Amino acid sequence: MRAFRELKLLTGGYLALSWLTMGAAYLLRDHHSMVNDNVWVRGGIVALASVLSFALAHRAARGSRGAFRRLRILSTVMTVAIVVIVSLPGFLPPWMRIEQAVCGLLLLGVVLITARGRIRALFAAE
Repeated sequence: MRAFRELKLLTGGYLALSWLTMGAAYLLRDHHSMVNDNVWVRGGIVALASVLSFALAHRAARGSRGAFRRLRILSTVMTVAIVVIVSLPGFLPPWMRIEQAVCGLLLLGVVLITARGRIRALFAAE
């Protein structure tokens, strides 16, 4: 089904971007104006959530109702958290705010796909 392919692509992009960001933070670790404690904490949370999202998308594609439900919840919560974090002035350096906004857009795609009636019907309680 196309929706599951899209979910795997979106969560795969989120996973790749999140871990590339952690790599960039490591490389820039000596530039304290570009990498502060918030970058490490927020980046770590997002990177771990991206692994979980990717795994849940794959399990949902194989028919797991629980994985689908968790993916819907996680992607919604993370999207809202990203909107809040990106809107806080000075909380993250500009490069990380942009990265977080892109992650938010990827997750918004997951939220929209998992909210579709047709795909939700596949996982409706019996």
